[in-house]
Amino acid sequence: MQQKEVKAVTVHKVHDVRCENYMVEWHDEEVLIKVERGGICGSDIHYYLHGRAGMSVLKAPMILGHELIGTVEYAPAKSGLLAGQRVAVNPTRPCRRCKFCEEGHQNLCRSVRFMGSAQFFPHVNGGFARYVALDPQQCVPCQPDGDPRRLVFAEPLAVCIHAVRQTGKLVGKRVLVTGAGPIGCLVTAAVLASGASEVIHTDISERCRHLALAMGATAAIDARDEQQADLWRAEGGYLDVCFEASGAATAISSAVSFVLPAGKIVQLGMGAASVDYPVGSCW
Repeated sequence: MQQKEVKAVTVHKVHDVRCENYMVEWHDEEVLIKVERGGICGSDIHYYLHGRAGMSVLKAPMILGHELIGTVEYAPAKSGLLAGQRVAVNPTRPCRRCKFCEEGHQNLCRSVRFMGSAQFFPHVNGGFARYVALDPQQCVPCQPDGDPRRLVFAEPLAVCIHAVRQTGKLVGKRVLVTGAGPIGCLVTAAVLASGASEVIHTDISERCRHLALAMGATAAIDARDEQQADLWRAEGGYLDVCFEASGAATAISSAVSFVLPAGKIVQLGMGAASVDYPVGSCW
């Protein structure tokens, strides 16, 4: 076991985030990463504002952060990683022993530990620290000349690419993205790269709508525009695919009426505690 004292960003309770000393420890079979950049996820903001993210309630101080890019400080020889190598971080650490892991479905592991998460107690510390210790399989090599300010989006972009893959071919499809935050905007990039002919964004924020347009969206509409919503509903839907990235209950429940029969809806947004989902509209 080796140790190093570092600075880390720790959330203690609602509205109480501190930069303080922390002792990072790592075993010989782990990789020590020097963190270059970290993205602030919505879950990090929820821990700060509400002391919880969904059903994960903060019970003790915890280091935030799971969207990370960094360079290898130390790596065991068998890992295949080299000192100085730049890597993106996969924030999940499955058990690799259960039925789901053995079948290749590590995302379904009941014991998976997620960085910067209060789901379990003791909580799993995140990576908003100068150094972080990881399992070698959490380290994904990046191009050495890549800009860390862009590479830090690797983790949220992976979420969006996975979402796009759930829909099949998007070539020539008309796509709606509800919510133009970081995930929604990255979905637009992934959708356009997949060949969609039209990408329409909705959001209540004018700033976010401008960001969606900057990312290449065909149009960006105020989510409160009922006239536009009625036009989409008029003939039983207008869009082939909807990516719901806001988590707003109204956006989730209205998506069904905007999408054509046999269309697809992929839910990415979190936030609504309960949703009045119009199952009858699916017939």
